[in-house]
Amino acid sequence: MKKSFAIETHDLTKVYGTGNTEVVAMQDASMQVQHGEVVALLGPSGSGKSTFLTAVGLINPPTFGQVFIGGQLTLDGPQARTNLRSFRRRHIGFIFQKSNLIPFLSAIENVQIALELNGETSGTARRRARELLDDLGIGDRADNLPSMLSGGQQQRVAVARALANRPSVILADEPTAALDSHRGRQVMELFAQVAHERGAGVIVVTHDHRALDVFDTIYEMEDGRMFRQG
Repeated sequence: MKKSFAIETHDLTKVYGTGNTEVVAMQDASMQVQHGEVVALLGPSGSGKSTFLTAVGLINPPTFGQVFIGGQLTLDGPQARTNLRSFRRRHIGFIFQKSNLIPFLSAIENVQIALELNGETSGTARRRARELLDDLGIGDRADNLPSMLSGGQQQRVAVARALANRPSVILADEPTAALDSHRGRQVMELFAQVAHERGAGVIVVTHDHRALDVFDTIYEMEDGRMFRQG
């Protein structure tokens, strides 16, 4: 068994096409994220950030390289070493630029459904959902539909949903792009709080340089290659 980092990647490479049409979207990308660590991943559009995140999230396997989650080898190149769908549901939480809340469900129902899909009873799921919304300072809006919430409030619901099944890994792709600087910083601080208090490994892909002091470690990607700052 490998030393148990929350996330560990070795030489992730993603190649699309062959011959004259070959495009290397990511090359030899390696990262280690400890439990309780929050990491920023910076870089211009097209640099490979989302390719890396979807590989770590077991959505878009690499052409070469390995992904370990909690010390367990999950991907060896394109080959799955576990049931990826089940593993994602139990261990990985996703947050995206848009909150992607179900518009006809209330805030609490959006969180509750994630728990029920993972096998929780309705009563237990509702209690857990309410606790999460309370912890994230939005319990008083639990019965509101997404259309009745601000952008920052919607993202907090999305974070609660991502945390519902107590994931050991949280992956966020441009989660503050649609928020003003104040709300954006609140969301970034929330990720740091979640990482530190819950022992999760968190990677946040961002263009937002205004809150980089929140992060424990910063990586950059350029032309598919990854570099650690400092």
